[in-house]
Amino acid sequence: MTTPLEAHAEALAALGHPVRLAILRCVVRGPEEGTPAGEIQASVKIPASTLSHHLATLSSAGLVQAERQGTFLRYRADFGTLRALTEFIWKDCCGSGNTCC
Repeated sequence: MTTPLEAHAEALAALGHPVRLAILRCVVRGPEEGTPAGEIQASVKIPASTLSHHLATLSSAGLVQAERQGTFLRYRADFGTLRALTEFIWKDCCGSGNTCC
């Protein structure tokens, strides 16, 4: 079983690649029902097989979810996971006397 710390580390590792970060930003900007894989591919300008690899990494880290609609796959951000990740990063900000916030 994965601990929350391990899950956050996996998510941050997934975001540590410029193409995956661009993919996530594309998906976050997309419609609520999800962004078709073809639109993501056109946005980031990479081959479908490479896109598939990056989407699998983001999905494994819990950052995106895929839903099949007929022959199309739509991807949407998992905002709960993204929110938990940012809350984890900011959790102890100013807790040790920092005036960062």
